[in-house]
Amino acid sequence: MKRIKTDVLVIGAGSGGLSVAAGAVQMGARVVLLEGGKMGGDCLNYGCVPSKALIAAAGVAHAQRGAERFGIAPGSGRADYAAVQAHVADVIAQIAPVDSQERFEGLGVRVIRDYGRFVSRRKVRAGEFLIKARRIVIATGSSPMVPPIDGLGDVPYLTNETLFDLREKPAHLLIIGGGPIGMEMAQAHVRLGCQVTVIEAARALAKDDPELSAQVLDSLRAEGVTLHEQTKIAKVRQTAGQICVTAQDGQEYCGSHLLVAAGRRANLDRLDLNAAGIQAQDGVISVNAGLRSTNRRVYAIGDVVGGLQFTHVAGYHAGVILKSMLFGLPARAGRAHIPWVTYTAPELAQVGLTEAEAKDRHGDKLEVVRFDTGENDRALAQRAGGGVIKVMAVKGRPVGVSIVGPQAGEQIALWSLAIVNRLKLGQIAAMVAPYPTLSEINKRAAGAYFSPRLFQSPAIKRIVRLIQRVIF
Repeated sequence: MKRIKTDVLVIGAGSGGLSVAAGAVQMGARVVLLEGGKMGGDCLNYGCVPSKALIAAAGVAHAQRGAERFGIAPGSGRADYAAVQAHVADVIAQIAPVDSQERFEGLGVRVIRDYGRFVSRRKVRAGEFLIKARRIVIATGSSPMVPPIDGLGDVPYLTNETLFDLREKPAHLLIIGGGPIGMEMAQAHVRLGCQVTVIEAARALAKDDPELSAQVLDSLRAEGVTLHEQTKIAKVRQTAGQICVTAQDGQEYCGSHLLVAAGRRANLDRLDLNAAGIQAQDGVISVNAGLRSTNRRVYAIGDVVGGLQFTHVAGYHAGVILKSMLFGLPARAGRAHIPWVTYTAPELAQVGLTEAEAKDRHGDKLEVVRFDTGENDRALAQRAGGGVIKVMAVKGRPVGVSIVGPQAGEQIALWSLAIVNRLKLGQIAAMVAPYPTLSEINKRAAGAYFSPRLFQSPAIKRIVRLIQRVIF
């Protein structure tokens, strides 16, 4: 057994773990990084990167078929599915060096390609190594959750970890789960020429504002996605070369391929948390506001702590704990300013409280202002109108923003900045956005808060008339 002593041990080389390792080693700490799977974790290899590359290819195919809207003869939009997946693999390959073992060893990190398991409160075993660390960071991420559906284990099915290895275009893709992954892949595949059926036990895109998510779902249906909500599954079977999903009401849905997109589960099984005195509850590690576990030497970040399971959250968590681990300064992870995006067309983005959540928390103090994307000149020029932005405000400060429309994911970042810095809507309204851009939508939404106060106020009108008489 080879023994190693280090300042920081990071378990998991996904986005969060890599951020901790890079930050810590460049600020002078000795760092050991463990990864038994692929460097870059889920985001690079199975999640954010490949899915967005596939969505981009599908968008090109869809744009060709709709070119007549711009006075251009439409193209076939016919997709070579294997070539599209080769494009996805090429994008991953271009990004992979940034997350590679070679790069991190070049920074001074000792990288061990094996899984880690706790043997005590400060020690972790990984293959032939026994590592003792002053501070340990669990950043093992999550994996697809496979629901306990009768017969599912007896049929071939895809998850996001296997979908991007597929080279045969599905004739009819069945998707279990109407969350962001399910709906993104549904639209991408229907645009690539597949028949797609989505089966969701509750409401699709249930975490988002129902008014705005309805616009997304209507768009997907218009493109050919078949969506069955409030449909619980009883069993799955394979017959005559097809996979058939039977609902509890007896309705059966059959297709050539099955994608399971029914949520995520934290990767905790290999860790032996009890050996380190680390508590987990409901399948995730219990942490305090500073992301420390019940073992004060051990931090946990990203998907393993539950809540908002996104790459950018893991990166944010990394910054929080670096402040604490390296400098001994108090640091707390907030949630109010964390945005998320569903990368359908139109995109759906959220930061802070939804309208329903804001009403529950703030009651009569809440004001909801909105602006229609269809009134934005750039959106109209791009034939991309029809969206909406809703700003939930209390005493002139945004507490939540919901956006559906073109580049909603790009626009939501401004509102994260506003919420984390407690900016007022007057400061957003005062910015100058270049014309014509989609960023004017944010300015117009902030201005909508003041419009009734300025333009519909008899007192303001009296003051203006008085000033005109006295001064001029």
